[in-house]
Amino acid sequence: MTDPTAGSLRVNGATLHYEVRGHGPLLLLIPGGSGGAASFGDVADDLASEYTVATYDPRGMSRSALDDPEAEQRVAEHADDALRILDLLSPGEPARVFGVSSGAIAALHLLTAHPERVERVVAHEPPAVLVLPDAADHRDLIARVQETFRTQGLVPAMAVFAEGLKKDGDTAEPKAGTELPPQAAARAEQTMANLPYFVGRIVPSFMSYIPDTNRLEALSDQLVLAGGQDSHGELAYRSAALLAERLGMELLHFPGGHTGLTTHPAQFGERLRKAFRV
Repeated sequence: MTDPTAGSLRVNGATLHYEVRGHGPLLLLIPGGSGGAASFGDVADDLASEYTVATYDPRGMSRSALDDPEAEQRVAEHADDALRILDLLSPGEPARVFGVSSGAIAALHLLTAHPERVERVVAHEPPAVLVLPDAADHRDLIARVQETFRTQGLVPAMAVFAEGLKKDGDTAEPKAGTELPPQAAARAEQTMANLPYFVGRIVPSFMSYIPDTNRLEALSDQLVLAGGQDSHGELAYRSAALLAERLGMELLHFPGGHTGLTTHPAQFGERLRKAFRV
């Protein structure tokens, strides 16, 4: 394992914790969900033999403190945070960027707003659910999650959220979770601590985001859209697949499901290497 060099970066309304390891061209990894820089630990170590790998805790998560903990979160501001890290670590040189889940939403906005700073973006299952033909149902889901969180608390809200993310027609009870590698299991406590902020602030903003498909189509040579081999039919996969179809590109498949980064880190990292070599 490579010990990363840690730093802090002052941005508008927050102080970001970031980590850097390895040598070579810059590869920025943007975490999603309630994960932070630590969620990339295994993959980042592997990629550091070829790249200068940077990742960070998104504003409000883990070690990246907000000036105002109650501040509304906006995709554009999260994308600007990623830009500030690029400017710090790779000034004037386009970088490779990978984003997963809500981090993929931030990566898409970064590409549309600052394509000159990005060599290629790989976006894994961005939950841009309002591009789907049943968008009204997903607006309702977002509203129900927020109302449940406000009136009943985190656990009931997460149950509503999980139900809405299921595969089409899947009425089975959730399967027992895959046994995680020891490092991933050790990160679970911090991930849980981030959940209230994720549900209350990130979900409503990021899942309501509608990508600029015309702009993305014009930038399609800089974009790879990806999905999990095991997540066909799930909400985030459907969003990524439809977005790829609209942009006239093939969806690239990664090992595992929506959380394949955690459950299959070695295979996931190798697939990511290939995605940036194309």
